[in-house]
Amino acid sequence: MSLVLAVASAWILVPLAPVLVRLFGRYAGWPLALGMLFPLGILAGLRLDAGDVSQTVPWIPVLDVALRLRMDGLAFLFVLLILVIGAVVLIYSSSYLRAPRSPGFYLLMTAFAAAMLTLVLADDLLLLYVAWELTTLCSYLLILRSGPHAGPAATRTLLVTVAGGLCLLGAVCLIIVRTGTVQLSAALADPAWSSDAGFATAVAALVAVAAMTKSAQFPFHSWLPDAMVAPAPVSAYLHAAAMVKAGIYLLMLFSPAASHAVIWPALLVSIGLLTAALGAVLAVTRRDLKSLLAYSTVSQLGLLVAAIGVGTEVAMLAASIHVIAHALFKSSLFMGVGLIEKRTGTRDLHELSGLWRVMRWEAVMLVLAAASMAGIVPLVGFVSKELIFESLLHSPWGSGWLLALLAAAATVFTVAYSARLVLPTLPGPAMDGVKPWRYAAAMSVAVSATALTGLVLGPTVGILDPIAIPAAAVAAGVAPTEVGHLALWHGVNIPLVLSILAIAAGLAIAVLMGRRDRARSASGAQAPAEWVAPVTGVGVVQGIHDRIISFGHRVGDLTRFDSTAGQLAIPFVLIGAAALTTPLLWQGVGEYSSSTFLDGILLVLVVAGVVAIVRSRTRLGGVIASGIVGFTVVLTFFTLGASDVALTQLLVEVLTVVVMVLVLRRMSWRFPKEDARRRLAAVVAAVFTGAAATAATLVFTGHRGLSDVGEYMMGSAEELTGGTNIVNVILVDFRALDTLGELVVLAIGSVAVAALLDARPLVERKRPAPASPALANPFGNADYLRLLGRVLVPVMIVASLFMLLRGHTAPGGGFIAALLGAGAVVLSYLSAPTDDVPRVQRPYLAIAGLGMVVAAGTGLIGLFDGSFLRALHVDILGYHFTTALVFDLGVYFAVLGVILAAINRLGVSTPDDGTGRRPRPEDDPPPTGSTAPEDSVTAAETVQEASIATDGGGTR
Repeated sequence: MSLVLAVASAWILVPLAPVLVRLFGRYAGWPLALGMLFPLGILAGLRLDAGDVSQTVPWIPVLDVALRLRMDGLAFLFVLLILVIGAVVLIYSSSYLRAPRSPGFYLLMTAFAAAMLTLVLADDLLLLYVAWELTTLCSYLLILRSGPHAGPAATRTLLVTVAGGLCLLGAVCLIIVRTGTVQLSAALADPAWSSDAGFATAVAALVAVAAMTKSAQFPFHSWLPDAMVAPAPVSAYLHAAAMVKAGIYLLMLFSPAASHAVIWPALLVSIGLLTAALGAVLAVTRRDLKSLLAYSTVSQLGLLVAAIGVGTEVAMLAASIHVIAHALFKSSLFMGVGLIEKRTGTRDLHELSGLWRVMRWEAVMLVLAAASMAGIVPLVGFVSKELIFESLLHSPWGSGWLLALLAAAATVFTVAYSARLVLPTLPGPAMDGVKPWRYAAAMSVAVSATALTGLVLGPTVGILDPIAIPAAAVAAGVAPTEVGHLALWHGVNIPLVLSILAIAAGLAIAVLMGRRDRARSASGAQAPAEWVAPVTGVGVVQGIHDRIISFGHRVGDLTRFDSTAGQLAIPFVLIGAAALTTPLLWQGVGEYSSSTFLDGILLVLVVAGVVAIVRSRTRLGGVIASGIVGFTVVLTFFTLGASDVALTQLLVEVLTVVVMVLVLRRMSWRFPKEDARRRLAAVVAAVFTGAAATAATLVFTGHRGLSDVGEYMMGSAEELTGGTNIVNVILVDFRALDTLGELVVLAIGSVAVAALLDARPLVERKRPAPASPALANPFGNADYLRLLGRVLVPVMIVASLFMLLRGHTAPGGGFIAALLGAGAVVLSYLSAPTDDVPRVQRPYLAIAGLGMVVAAGTGLIGLFDGSFLRALHVDILGYHFTTALVFDLGVYFAVLGVILAAINRLGVSTPDDGTGRRPRPEDDPPPTGSTAPEDSVTAAETVQEASIATDGGGTR
């Protein structure tokens, strides 16, 4: 058993979630909850057997990149919350969800739990940051999927939390640079925290801001109530064990190191108490129960942040036990409010009454959870509140009495809003239309489990010592023996007196507000809306968002025009301006420079092609002329001995022309007319830019031979990789990580093509009348291409596979093979008389994604030899096999997926007959007259129009 196994088992639940939903429907929450307890069992066993444990799995040893995990007392505390509360919420969800199948919800909830588990077990700064951002992404998607109305709230939440993520990224970079390590535990133990005040202050401020955005501290608190558009299970998990607890964990983790900065305690204590008071006051004024609970979370998190800021052993013990207490009563309350809403149809405080008469058991559970939140003895919330008062009284930062009194003032309103949950809703006449208990049995079980646990743990709080004390010791940076013990009763002392006064005052406020509401109801007056401050956090965030968008529009307006020449003029001018510095670096003609008569001929061909492009008056003519330049470059590569590069360039040229023709068929054939001044300016800019690029090339590459890295690759490629094709070896062996990144870009490109063409449908323009009746029959005109395709397509496919297999030792490889295979697909498309080509209509997004999966999976195989993406070698029946070939297969699929995306979306017309299918040849026999339908432009007609354009025909 290991930490890696525990984390992996949590992530395995993510792809399993849709499968289980298919099998069990919305009741998939039960097996998923059981699956979430599996990593908990592993981690609990490790904790009991070995205490603090760590594990490192090398990833890329040369770069010191590894999967580092560590579980100490602090991490184990949060592991319990994440997995136990997560399991309870999943059980609750099986009854809460009404849709028969909710794969997206369960997938995101399990991903949320896995990301949080990775976060608290991470012993690597980079892994910590990645997991941090994954929790942000999961919360955003969970909020967003709540419905169309949730979009603005989800966006505001994302803006605030991503801003905090950027602060954390800044802190991570500073720590790595200053300490020289990415290992989290080693970085936090580095002496730089105590010896370098500037470093400690900068990192402490960045970490504090990052945590405060996640834990909804002032002035970043607005996103948490705003996120209440999410369903009850999401709110319960987000508030109790995920997202907001990520910020608390980060503060406790960094506290021993960051407390060397003077700003740390001052910032945390002041902001924490301010947030506690502000959240409590706002909670009292809410009439929506979820909104009330959201602001109560803001307040409770403020008390936690203040206790962490104090930083003493007692304060960290208070924070540890309050993390547990808060998780229990907050999950119970949010799930309870969701249960009330499901059974009564409302969560408005002024509409609920008589719940005691129709929901007796649930009413008792609601009272227990609210009492724990208010800090009423003997619940576990009482223990944590007393310890927080105690820690503030003995704070080494500022006046302890003042801090305790401020916390007690906030607690007054805590009691008030806790009572507001109970006093107006339980008594009174029973509501009509309440759904029966059987309708929400699993929801009731989940609410009861957390509420009763809070009751049981109060008198027996000492059993939490093995969990809370090690966590507090890690957060305080001391030995566990220096931390006190948990107990329900500490005698009559100042914290108890403060608690009694706060409870009395809070109940008085709740009673007075209840009387006011009843008086207003008796008089027939309408209940007032929730109080809204003139300036709200949501309004500020939305205002910032709107201004950023407005500023982006203004910046975009500078270049928002359709002129391609105008768009290109900006980079051309910048490139030319940069070339003004090249004369300062000029060193004369390099010793490696040489030229031949053939080079001169190729140069003349390039110039001729460029002149032809400039003088072309039609777009298709320009494309054909650009082919002259492209094919000349191909010949240049061949003459230099770069056969791989030449073959790649050749295939790219062919496919590029095809894609460009597919685009041009929807545009006007001729270039727009331009006046002489614009043409002169374009010529000057082009010449200037070309000269600049040439000078830069000569300066930076004309004075050196092969680099040391190049010499190493050339000299050791065959020995290390078994390959003799140095180009392919570099791509799939030496620089496989770069290639993997490029595959991701290619896959994203295919998605972008699909998304762009979905957002802006293609223009179906009418074709010009055929110049000859013989051209009007697409079926007859495609006979030659069809016959050619029957011969060439199988040959090209076989050649494609051959190029893939030989790429490691001879010219070829996955990229070239994919281009050749895509050429076969293109030929199938061009030889078809209509746009309905089954051989082209393939799931290109899945193919591109398969390429990434294959490449990444091959990289994981390399871990058996100690490094990600390290190729493994084996001899099978006399044939030397390497996993680099499988990696090359991933390259093949990714490239093929992108080309198929372009052909599918640009070349295949969308049906417009309302049937959802494209017309087939048998549906419409070949026309025999001189006219053809004007509602489609087929591939064969593209060839016909090309001939018209190049011959100067047509009227367009």
